[in-house]
Amino acid sequence: MPRPEQSLLERPRSYARWALSQGINRAVLSFASRRGDPLAELMWSRDEPDYGRLRARGPIHINPFMAGTVSYAAANEILRSSDFGVGDGQGELPVPLRWLLGKVSAPDALGPVDPPSMLAVDPPLHTRYRKHVSKAFTARRISSMAEMVTAVAGDLLDEIDPREGRVDIIEEYAAKLPIAVIAELLGVPAADRADILRWGDQAAAILDPGLSWRDYAQVETAMRSLHHWFEEHVRRLRPDPGDDLLSALVIAGDLDDIELHALGLLLLAAGFETTVNLLGNAVAALDAHPAQRSLLLDDPSLVDCVIEETLRWDPPVMATVREAYAATSVAGVDVAKGTAVAVVLGGANRDPSVFEDPDTYDITRPNADQHLSFSAGAHFCLGASLARLEARVGLRMLFERFPALRVQGEPVRRPTRILRGYATLPVAL
Repeated sequence: MPRPEQSLLERPRSYARWALSQGINRAVLSFASRRGDPLAELMWSRDEPDYGRLRARGPIHINPFMAGTVSYAAANEILRSSDFGVGDGQGELPVPLRWLLGKVSAPDALGPVDPPSMLAVDPPLHTRYRKHVSKAFTARRISSMAEMVTAVAGDLLDEIDPREGRVDIIEEYAAKLPIAVIAELLGVPAADRADILRWGDQAAAILDPGLSWRDYAQVETAMRSLHHWFEEHVRRLRPDPGDDLLSALVIAGDLDDIELHALGLLLLAAGFETTVNLLGNAVAALDAHPAQRSLLLDDPSLVDCVIEETLRWDPPVMATVREAYAATSVAGVDVAKGTAVAVVLGGANRDPSVFEDPDTYDITRPNADQHLSFSAGAHFCLGASLARLEARVGLRMLFERFPALRVQGEPVRRPTRILRGYATLPVAL
């Protein structure tokens, strides 16, 4: 499917969107990082995150631009408190610039962090959207999907030839499994899945703060392609719906096209990104900790423990942001109304007051499932149970088929900062 062309008049608007939504943040983060602010360094650097320097600043560190926390107690409170919400992502912009950003916005370039996505709206609108989608993630529905996930995983493993010597387990397995599952939920034809996977991967950087103009332009192009595909897909479904979730939403008629696109894109992004990163991170973590890998091979029932400890130790999503809707106090720190707070999930998951010896990867950890990697409160990840199912089946079958699997060569992390996963993970089978 060809990408929609961008008109000559649209390019200046696109540049204005970048300048207002990313360019200002980029300049601020770069400046604050050079000045040694630990929060800015954490949000700006592509290196392995150093949570210790930010933790040393107390439960909530506030700089002139925003605030941040790696405290488990503070993070949990913020995520659950009605004093905080998702805001509009532009709380630090002066009112005239926020107005201008609204004027240059483009419905066909909206991402999963823009309204009306569930990630970008608060109750009661969030409650309305969640009610529509939650039917796809009931315990009974997830349980019924286990057979399908097992079949897909088996087919993918059958296609991997161990005689090849070395394969990229992300490309050949970890990426293909979740896209196949989410495609079933959205009714994506098999012929379109490669395009959806490529566009989704290109658009993933939208979660990072302070994108360069070049990266932002690529993200917008990918988002336009996804919106264009969803527009055509919904048009096909209206006269001939299937039994998938998107068809059910189309039949119900409670959502307009923009809302349908937003929900579809969010399900695609969340359903793919979380699981592919989780699978890759688990394989890499087990390889880096041979004793833990041996425990799993000796007792495959520990696969659930592997999943929870991987979510805690190397979460697929490093941070989220909340805005204070009222002047409040968290963990004894006063937070002014309008303050944007970076809730660093990866840091909260390594809080030594909650997790003993938190930097150690230990699949026998008794409280690993207390992590905040799926968020908490109203925005707790709706697809958490599906992600766990895919990871459970995917890891179990991978190590059953290839118990000698070891990382071989140099894994490459994805260039994104908020999403943590591997772009390539070469393994010998």
